[in-house]
Amino acid sequence: MFKAGLDPNFNRFWTTESLAQFAVQLGTIALPIISVQLLHASEAQLGYLNAASTAAFLVLGLPAGAWVDRWLKRPTLIAANLTRALAVSAVPVLYFAGALQLWHLYIVAAVVGLATVFFDVAYQSFIPILVGVQRIGRANSRMEASVQLARLAGPSIGGLLLKVLAAPVLLGAVGVGYLISSIFLIATHDKEKSLRRPPTRERNLWAEIREGLSYVLHSAPISRITLANLLSSVAYTFAMTLVPLVVLRLIGMTSIQYGLSMAVGAAGGLVGASLSGRLTAKYGTADVVRFSALGATVMLLAYPLALLAADSRPLAMGIIFTLGFLGNIAVLIYNITQVSLRQRLCPLPLLSRMNASVRFIVWGAMPISALAAGWLSTALGITTILWVMVALGLVSAVPLWRISRHLTADIR
Repeated sequence: MFKAGLDPNFNRFWTTESLAQFAVQLGTIALPIISVQLLHASEAQLGYLNAASTAAFLVLGLPAGAWVDRWLKRPTLIAANLTRALAVSAVPVLYFAGALQLWHLYIVAAVVGLATVFFDVAYQSFIPILVGVQRIGRANSRMEASVQLARLAGPSIGGLLLKVLAAPVLLGAVGVGYLISSIFLIATHDKEKSLRRPPTRERNLWAEIREGLSYVLHSAPISRITLANLLSSVAYTFAMTLVPLVVLRLIGMTSIQYGLSMAVGAAGGLVGASLSGRLTAKYGTADVVRFSALGATVMLLAYPLALLAADSRPLAMGIIFTLGFLGNIAVLIYNITQVSLRQRLCPLPLLSRMNASVRFIVWGAMPISALAAGWLSTALGITTILWVMVALGLVSAVPLWRISRHLTADIR
């Protein structure tokens, strides 16, 4: 029987993803601080930055899936990691040269987003190849646990490092993380070459894209999950865009406190990752998916409530820490369950295209949502938009409410 924690080959891949996620978390705290505190970005400019980081999912999300289905997954992951390492390393170079400007961050974010498109599509398609279809749930739980450990440690360590390092220098550490992650990927072994069947004829790229997109749209459970993810994606993109302004400027939290709030949320995510398998075994996939999607809205509720309590910084911080912890429990339970469900339902030859099609629909909305968050918060006020994102989070659970009727008994 597969035991992810005892399998040396899986452990190498597990280490790969853990290091990459740790690098992502350092970048997650460094970029907003560079933008808001060093370069004095406005709401609209933060919207442009977040739009740049996710634009590739809209532009290349669909063809990326067809390309990755044609390519070997591990070399794709390595190339994506090295690209991200090179891109983020440009920031400290520009900073020490005295030339760093906000538009440089737009370009870096766009390149990292481009590489992330290919990394994420290949990553989700690589796990079934590495561990087998029947072991996907256990593998995803362990992978998500390491992601949450990275989210727990990354912002905290990042916040402490910012006491002695400039934020752009922290991005140099991000580049090193991606580089080391690539080394572990090189040492990982897989049997994809032996599992691949040579195509009987050269297929048209757009025909392959249509096949993957059609599968997502016509598979009832996957289409419902995709719609739920789309609605929640819009809500969370609004949050990603506006939260740095809320916590750093309006509430007045320090960079260390901001990092600590992210770490507390990650601790909740770690709890969720440990609970997902047991909850699914006890209550069933359908109930876990829909109720965890609803519970995840608690995290979004933290920020408008914190603004209402902004006159008392300790109270505002307590709201963010408490609801962030609870909301992240639900977020991780939902993410693990819905990703595992999609991987189990989808035929192996369609996995990359299915993942890419879902990413195109869900993540493709992010650049538009980021721009809208910046513009609408300028026009209507940040508080109004924060309540809108809470409402969207609640609505996102609606498509999942009757998902059980579309699942077979063994999966349900």
